[in-house]
Amino acid sequence: MKRKSFKLAVLILFTGLCHLSQAQAIPGTLNWYNGEGVGMFTNKAYKKLKKKKSNEVIVAVIDSGVDIEHEDLKGKIWVNAKEIPNNKVDDDKNGYVDDVHGWNFLGNSKGENINEARLEKARILAKLTPKYEGISPEEIISDAEYELYLEVLAAVESDRSNFEPYMEMLNKKLLDPETAKYINDQMNFNLNPNYDDRSLLGDNPEDFNDRNYGNPDVEGPDALHGTHVAGIIAANRTNNLGVEGVAENVKIMSIRTVPNGDEHDKDVALAIRYAVDNGAKVINMSFGKAYSPKAQWVYEAMAYADSRGVLLVHAAGNDSKDIDVEPNFPTEKYDFQTTELVHILTVGASTRNDSEALVAGFSNFGSYQVDVFAPGFEIYNTVPQSEYMNLQGTSMAAPMVAGMAAMLASYYPTLTMAEIREAILRTVVLKKPLTDLCNTGGIVNILKAVKYCTKLEKSKK
Repeated sequence: MKRKSFKLAVLILFTGLCHLSQAQAIPGTLNWYNGEGVGMFTNKAYKKLKKKKSNEVIVAVIDSGVDIEHEDLKGKIWVNAKEIPNNKVDDDKNGYVDDVHGWNFLGNSKGENINEARLEKARILAKLTPKYEGISPEEIISDAEYELYLEVLAAVESDRSNFEPYMEMLNKKLLDPETAKYINDQMNFNLNPNYDDRSLLGDNPEDFNDRNYGNPDVEGPDALHGTHVAGIIAANRTNNLGVEGVAENVKIMSIRTVPNGDEHDKDVALAIRYAVDNGAKVINMSFGKAYSPKAQWVYEAMAYADSRGVLLVHAAGNDSKDIDVEPNFPTEKYDFQTTELVHILTVGASTRNDSEALVAGFSNFGSYQVDVFAPGFEIYNTVPQSEYMNLQGTSMAAPMVAGMAAMLASYYPTLTMAEIREAILRTVVLKKPLTDLCNTGGIVNILKAVKYCTKLEKSKK
């Protein structure tokens, strides 16, 4: 990827799950991911299904928020029919007041929202510093927590040092606004152990039973990432506007959980449970982080989804690393778990190049932890205010697969989500560059999956 400016270099070097590019779509590449070649053959699959009826499927998008009024998402947003809008009453008694389109775990009952948050390593550093600061290694004997303290201390100090050379430029206002904001966010919020990213919510993040927080604002202050993800899954395919999503007969449930920084494990666990309890069949999780202090909470929520037959689709991450060795949380396989989850897929990002460059340079990989690859490079789709933008990342690849799963579930309602997951895995198009980078060695193909599901459906009659 060419680094044409300091701004782009900073974004590529330091961004987390979503690599941003605001360039306009290249002519002829709109919706390339739905086409043939290294696309998913979505359009051909729909031609094969044109005489078959479909059922509505709810897809939960756990993300930064969704612009539910986007022109290309009209009619595609989930409505909680049991809730009366804006009456400040929990009509359906599910614990969430006025949750008409989902829930916002990054806000409070006053309608105030947070957007900036620390990275998890900065939170861990803040928690452990009072206990270990000033203690020499010679004073500690075999203490895993102390080793973690030293690890996150080194990581935070290293990351902050990368930005220090640009602070003078920032203070003198020599940087363009976007780059200035990025550096300011990193230094003052993401990598600042002293920044409290939780006080506004009013909950105790150490207490999983303290759940009385949040509000029904499912868009929030910065819904760019989540709106793009939602559009990949569900942008209207028949309105002749903008772009075409992967799935047709779906509704998007927005669960705002991912800030500008690392998400809290508590919010993720509650978001998964909310999605399951409110009817989602597929949950898209385009987020991730290197540390997960409350991993047990998240795993138990994932196991809950698994027990209810709800498919979790997770982005592999954008650190160009082997997540078999360096985990990206949430993960399919925790060290402490004893039972394998059968309703989860982890997705890496592929490009439009059917060559060695097929794997996006930023994409994480893993022959054990990553299941499939899907288009995640130069994806033109919905962003707030009824606009469109090119974004790229495994954040874009995951909703390709979530949309695919929802599409298959809508046309093949007699199949379980476990069977649909199996159909996705068994029908990938094998690609040599992917042989050792995921456990299937291929890119998802909706047309092949449709043929597989058709045969499976007939065999069950």
